[in-house]
Amino acid sequence: MSPVADNSPHLADELLIVRHSGEIPEVALHGSLYFLTSAPEGPALVLSETEVRALQEMVVERYREIIARDLDPANRERSFYRGLTRAAVNWRRLQNFCRREGFVTEELRQETRTALLAMLRREAEEVAARLRTPSLNCPAEELQNFAEEVGLVPTELPSGWESLCPTAER
Repeated sequence: MSPVADNSPHLADELLIVRHSGEIPEVALHGSLYFLTSAPEGPALVLSETEVRALQEMVVERYREIIARDLDPANRERSFYRGLTRAAVNWRRLQNFCRREGFVTEELRQETRTALLAMLRREAEEVAARLRTPSLNCPAEELQNFAEEVGLVPTELPSGWESLCPTAER
């Protein structure tokens, strides 16, 4: 059974709203749950566990998308790019949400690990080739913590990665 079968089209609309929400999809989730179940102007639905889970899955997918966006080197010059600092913040938000709601995160960890390593390698290569100046926006300690959280060890990071991070001088 489709998660929207009983409460369509209201649930279908809210699934899209959460999936394409802003930087903190949990806020959209709570807004959607309130609208669907309790808001005076809402449809006053009684959601099944499957329907609530479908909305929660949209939170995970939105976090996945915004983390990937900020780990994609092609986005470094774009206005919507938030950098590694935001990727790390959103990674932690995603982990907390998944822990609370019982989602398994190993696949997400592997995706994020791969994307972070690729980002750092490309940044290091381009800076070494003088194709760009460093564009990382998080201090070395924060980057190292993020890398460890996604399963990277310091020896896997590109040589001289610390010099890509901002310091008081730059």
